[in-house]
Amino acid sequence: MRSIRVRILAICAVLIIAGVGAWQLLPSDEGGGKPITVGTADEVTSLDPAGAYDAGSWSLFSNLYQTLMTFKSGAIVPEPDAAESCGFIGQKLTTYRCTLRDDLTFSNGHKVTAKDVKFSFDRMMKINSDVGPAVLFPSLRNVVADGRTITFNLSARDATFPAKLATGAGAIVDSAAYPKDKIRTDNKVDGSGPYVLKSYEDGVKVSLTPNSRYRGAIKHVNAAIDVRYYETSDKLLAAWKAGGLDVTHRQLPPAEISKINPADPEVQVTETDSAEIRNLVFNVRPGAKLSDKRVRQAIAWTIDRGPLVSDVYDSTVEPLYSLIPQGSIGHSTPFFDDYPQPDASKAEELLQEAGVQTPLHIDFAYRADGASTAETAEIKRQLEKDGLFEVNAKAVKWEDFQKGYASGKYDAYTVGWLPDYPDPDTFGGPLVGTDSSLHNGYSNPKLDALVSDTQGFEDRSRTASDFQKIQDIVGEDVPLVPLWQKKDYVVAKTGISGSQYLSDATGVWRLWELKRI
Repeated sequence: MRSIRVRILAICAVLIIAGVGAWQLLPSDEGGGKPITVGTADEVTSLDPAGAYDAGSWSLFSNLYQTLMTFKSGAIVPEPDAAESCGFIGQKLTTYRCTLRDDLTFSNGHKVTAKDVKFSFDRMMKINSDVGPAVLFPSLRNVVADGRTITFNLSARDATFPAKLATGAGAIVDSAAYPKDKIRTDNKVDGSGPYVLKSYEDGVKVSLTPNSRYRGAIKHVNAAIDVRYYETSDKLLAAWKAGGLDVTHRQLPPAEISKINPADPEVQVTETDSAEIRNLVFNVRPGAKLSDKRVRQAIAWTIDRGPLVSDVYDSTVEPLYSLIPQGSIGHSTPFFDDYPQPDASKAEELLQEAGVQTPLHIDFAYRADGASTAETAEIKRQLEKDGLFEVNAKAVKWEDFQKGYASGKYDAYTVGWLPDYPDPDTFGGPLVGTDSSLHNGYSNPKLDALVSDTQGFEDRSRTASDFQKIQDIVGEDVPLVPLWQKKDYVVAKTGISGSQYLSDATGVWRLWELKRI
């Protein structure tokens, strides 16, 4: 098989799925054979869905747990998985009801019930972890279970609620195996997803085997999987070159990706137009060094995306000038319109207006990784070159990094963001709404109202103007500076099929698509 390079415009793809997912899992002969090894530099922070809101953890959740709704590859409309059917009741978009399948079983043999679904949402909202996904459901008032029926009552209209149910935040856990008021910490999983957790070695390896009890939207699980975790992209590269991996995702060093030869008969490369973005985020809490928006605007006048894109990431990313990435409804470019090119004189003028003595000392944190280190060095160079800022940059391990920025420990920090679901709403409230997942203290009532307004339209094309207004506010207030939008790369040996379906803008990691050929 020759090497392939596939470019999938997943963000804009529209796939309307008809009918109800009623497939029984049919493991192939490969399920009990040699596992396919998948390498990643992502990190799993928790195996409990109530305690994690990061890409590495959610990637596992979509394989180990089941959700009421799910996304087929490339789709922007969710379909039932654990549910027989789901839909809004009435026209107000404040009551959403699902009927649970009657043939679902957790991997421990317990039957999945509507009470388990209610329990899963109730505990997530009660625990309300600083690094958990409760932020996705600000309007969830209560959940009612009656027989096989689950009713979600919302305090405000939310047309995106079905999509949120399809994310890791909607993972269903066994009420008999998970504590109701704290995170489970024994590194075990009792889910009803397409895979069973065979073994888990924190930060090193996860072994998954097909779940013969699974019933839902997936037709086949093609192989057992070993996911291997590496602290840096350089270590991931070393493992790939040593031949110990069948697939790599998120990701090899940019310089290595740019050098891959499409004609190489030993390698398949899937290149996807991703909605993954990277932001420079500011602590704007009262009294913080960057609480004055004029200081943040000065930084916006200082950032030059060109060297980040070409020198640090070898053009495997594209410059981003907005909160919402290209390809999404309502995308605009306020950070290009308002700050078209670096201008030290404008930055200095804003700092003088704010009464700031220069150079302003900034404590800057980033996740310890090869690419992040080079990126941070470039950002530090840009901020310091005109004598306006002095940057103390510090690499922090991922779990400590999350806790640090949630507590307001840093003045500025860089955070990557993958969409939770294929809708621009995933870049709104979760990133810039009051009590956002970035925990930077930013709040703007006008922006919050616009986010709420966008959630009132089932026809998502009608939200474009409101999303543009949201982006304009972000460009003015500068709670963050968008840096780049990433292309997604999956690299696989030619003896593996299905790698082109592993990842897309739906946020689902489809390990079950991988197969030896």
